[in-house]
Amino acid sequence: MNDIDLRIERKRLIISAVIPVIFLIICWLIKLTELSLDINLSNYSIYPRHWKSLWGIFLMPLLHGDLGHLAANSITFFVLGTGIFYFYREIALKIWGYSWVFTGILTWIIGRESYHIGASGLIYAFAGFLFLSGILRNNLRLMAISLLIVFLYGGMVWGVFPTDTNVSWEGHLSGLIVGFVLAYIYRAKGPQREQYSWELESDEDDPQSSSYGSRQYEIKYFYKENGSEKEPEDDNSDNE
Repeated sequence: MNDIDLRIERKRLIISAVIPVIFLIICWLIKLTELSLDINLSNYSIYPRHWKSLWGIFLMPLLHGDLGHLAANSITFFVLGTGIFYFYREIALKIWGYSWVFTGILTWIIGRESYHIGASGLIYAFAGFLFLSGILRNNLRLMAISLLIVFLYGGMVWGVFPTDTNVSWEGHLSGLIVGFVLAYIYRAKGPQREQYSWELESDEDDPQSSSYGSRQYEIKYFYKENGSEKEPEDDNSDNE
């Protein structure tokens, strides 16, 4: 890769990180505001199956329990969010938006009657999408990302089980399900499997795929009637 390509990729990476960084800045400003004013905005998040908490579907990822909770989510969110925009830039906004909304809706449906806060649901949605999407597309580069996700965040799978009552495992599970579903729905959009030169070569030498079937042939025949030979008659052309 030459210097020009490196600069292009570096610029693309920086652009891909813009929205995740803005999101995290908002999360940190909200938390710092809570601490400075000594208030708690958790009651604006999701409280499952309560109609008044439907706004929590949109607010849940922005609210966190404490600085430790937010700090723990920030690095992982930045890495996975940037990965979504870098590798799937054509559909990244859709993946982001649908992950946000449907993870919240599913959490609102299946969650315990408690306030569910944090960006963990989005993190699980991004991880699930990146993992399964690379496999479904059979793209070596994206499959490498899938393996990297397993290596770095494989332990996240335990977060979808009710092992800690203080953790919204329902939000984690909802995000993972949404990520898998989106990976399947958008499997034909965005980057696809790389084609090799031998796959792009003309298959004229292949008798099964040659143009033989599209050629037209004119059939002529002779027949005798009452002992006399008739002129050849043209039959309609037939496509084989």
